[in-house]
Amino acid sequence: MSSQQETTTVDRNGAVGGNSHAVAPPTMRATASTVPVQRLRLNPNNEHRPDSYEGMVLDFPSSIYSSLEKYLPPNMLVSSREEKVKFMTDIMLRHLPHGERSRAQRHSDYRQKIISNYQPLYRELYTLVPSLCFVPDFLKAINENTEKSFRKIIYEPSPGVFVFDMLLPSFCEMMLAEIDNFEHWVGESKFRIMRPNTMNKYGAVLDDFGLDTMLEKLMEVFFSDVGGATLDSHHGFVVEYGKDRDVDLGFHVDDSEVTLNVCLGNQFVGGELFFRGTRCEKHVNTATKSDEIFDYCHIPGQAVLHRGRHRHGARATTAGHRVNMLLWCRRFFLGMLFKRSSVFRELKTHQKEFSSWCGECFGEKKERKAREFDALRKKLFKPRPTQA
Repeated sequence: MSSQQETTTVDRNGAVGGNSHAVAPPTMRATASTVPVQRLRLNPNNEHRPDSYEGMVLDFPSSIYSSLEKYLPPNMLVSSREEKVKFMTDIMLRHLPHGERSRAQRHSDYRQKIISNYQPLYRELYTLVPSLCFVPDFLKAINENTEKSFRKIIYEPSPGVFVFDMLLPSFCEMMLAEIDNFEHWVGESKFRIMRPNTMNKYGAVLDDFGLDTMLEKLMEVFFSDVGGATLDSHHGFVVEYGKDRDVDLGFHVDDSEVTLNVCLGNQFVGGELFFRGTRCEKHVNTATKSDEIFDYCHIPGQAVLHRGRHRHGARATTAGHRVNMLLWCRRFFLGMLFKRSSVFRELKTHQKEFSSWCGECFGEKKERKAREFDALRKKLFKPRPTQA
């Protein structure tokens, strides 16, 4: 590994697609009703256990309501599910931008057309039965849900990059067959689908052909301890590399808080992921330090977990065909609501550095502390004047 710094330019827009936001609401029939004005809590009540909203007719995904419930004022927490749904729906309809609501409605109509016409090959994929999906060690860690159990299966080969075995070979094979079946249907029906993002010309958004329930359950069982309930939305998709597919993926950051990347197969050569350190927006194009350079070789069924702001890319797949499943987890809806408040804007004004995770901010803070300590040392230990 070279001790020299490596400089690379990040494509800021590369990982952000017009269709890559949260799961679109099933309907937009409601309009903002008149209710007494109550403020959401600025910080969530993490001791409160939210209700499950599955099975209800909702304007937004059920996971959004469970996430938002922790921010409700105390008097609302004891209300019925129906009353809380009405209250939260009203808030979201009043505060989400009109353009976002219109986009969500169009995406909902688009998804419904696919789901109404596409015939799944393996319906058991769409409900995520853990024993049919996860390897035994991962399933055991999920069930025990302790730091010790996760540490047994996860290793960190490079700072901020976590690797672990996750999916059974049989599940990977079913997913690959389902993806092929969907692509065949797209070709036969000549249906124009949205691709995962602006950088990938091949692949599909998993939510769009009915796998959103599977992805929501995946978030529930795994991401409760990686970002907590604030990760209120997801963008799940598959990407394909190889002959007659995408070849590589340029250096970029993801439009996510946390990214889960799992290789499904098939046989291939190349395609390594290369990581080059985590950066905030201000420092996204700064040089890479030698200890931030890490390359990862894909193994079918094995997962890689990292921050969305961890700069990375994929080298060329020189032979064969590689398919990966990705899950971008975000604070989309809660962020959309809170960023419109004056308190949030004030906080953002004063948030100048991100030393807890940005490598460059951390280095700047360390240098600043060293200068301050050196100045204090010189002030306290002034040299004594020499006597004649």
